[in-house]
Parts: sequence; structure tokens; C-alpha cells
Amino acid sequence: MTGRLTNNKIFGRFLRFFIAAILLTTGLGKALDIHGFVEILITYQAFADWMLYPVALGMIAAELILSFWLFSGRIIFWAAFSSLGLHTVFTLWASVTVMRGLDIPNCGCFGVFFARPLDGWTILEDLVMVAFSGLLMVSARMLER
Repeated sequence: MTGRLTNNKIFGRFLRFFIAAILLTTGLGKALDIHGFVEILITYQAFADWMLYPVALGMIAAELILSFWLFSGRIIFWAAFSSLGLHTVFTLWASVTVMRGLDIPNCGCFGVFFARPLDGWTILEDLVMVAFSGLLMVSARMLER
């Protein structure tokens, strides 16, 4: 039984640090050029002009706070649950945008850096993050027993 517990701890730690690192990278990428990120948000045609900066700042804050929370290792289940929610919202938003047929040359995942179009791969990447967050939730619950 100890082997399974050790393996679960290692797997959970890997997931926690992986998700935290991705969130830190995406949050910093957006924060380094907030105006550029707002320009990307405009291409989604989803927000009124007055909402653009608050949405951008909220997304940056959510990603960075969640990253630091995951790195801290505290209350991992709820951090993973929050990550699951955040990535579910990103997945739905990307899916709806693709279904609307909008041409988004830079998905904005990393702000203006590492520009890639919003497409099916972006949705798949978001789904992987949803799955990883869910696995981290399960791992955290198993360690609580």
C-alpha cells in the first residue's frame, strides 16, 4: 500500500507543479503586455469596451493567484477545483468562439507572446488542462484519506 501512496504523491506533485507552471507562464505572458492582451480580447468580440481592462486584469490575477496557490501546496483539492473551473471556462469560451467562426490569429493564451491561432488544438490543450486539474483533485482526495 505504501508504494501506491508514494506513487500518488509523486503523480500529484507532478500535476500540481505542471499546472502551476503553466498558469504562471500564461499569467506572466499576459501581464507583461496588458494593452497587447486587451487588443487580443477585442478580437473575440465578447466584451463591451469598458469591460476589456477589468476582464484582462481579472484573468491575469486569477492565473497568477491560482499558480501561487498551487505552488504553495496548501488546500490542494480546492486549488485543483479552482483550476478545473478556470480551464472549463477557457474551454467553453474557446469552443464557442470557434463555433462562431471568428478568425482569431492569436488565442492570447500567453498574451502577445507565443502567438498561435485559436483552433481545435487550443480547445484540446484546454481539455487536457481540465483533465489534469480533475486528476489532481482525485489525487488530493486520495492523499487525505
